[in-house]
Amino acid sequence: MALTSRLLTLVDRLSPATVVHAHCDLPCGVYDPAQARIEAESIKGIMEKYVGSSDHDFKTRALFIKEERAELCKHHLWVLWTDYFKPEHLEKHPNLHELFWKATKSAGEAKKTTDVAVADRLLQEIAEIDRIFWETKKA
Repeated sequence: MALTSRLLTLVDRLSPATVVHAHCDLPCGVYDPAQARIEAESIKGIMEKYVGSSDHDFKTRALFIKEERAELCKHHLWVLWTDYFKPEHLEKHPNLHELFWKATKSAGEAKKTTDVAVADRLLQEIAEIDRIFWETKKA
C-alpha cells in the first residue's frame, strides 16, 4: 500500500497543475486560408473516391474521414474569421460575414453528403476568402 501511495504522490507531482487546450494562436499571427482549402480538397477527393467505390468497408472509412476533414475545415475557417479578420476588413469587404457563414455552412453540409458539388461550392467560397485574405495582408 505504501508503494501505491508513493506512486500516486509522484504522479501528482509530475502531472501539470492545469491542463490547457488551445489553437496555436498565442496569437502567433500565422494565419492562412490554405489550411481550410487543403481540408476542402481532401473532402472533395474522398467524395469522388466514395462514389467510385463498391467496397463497403472502404466507403464506411471514407465517410468517417470526410466528416473529420469537414470539421477541421470549419475549425480553420472559424479561426480565420474570429482571430484574423478585424472590423476594418469588414468595412472594406462587407460581404465577408456572409461569405464565412456560407463557407462554414458548406463545410457542415459536406459532413452530411457525398455530393461533389457541395465540395466544389466550398472550394469556391474558400477561394474568395483566400483572395480577400491576401488583399488584406498587402494593405
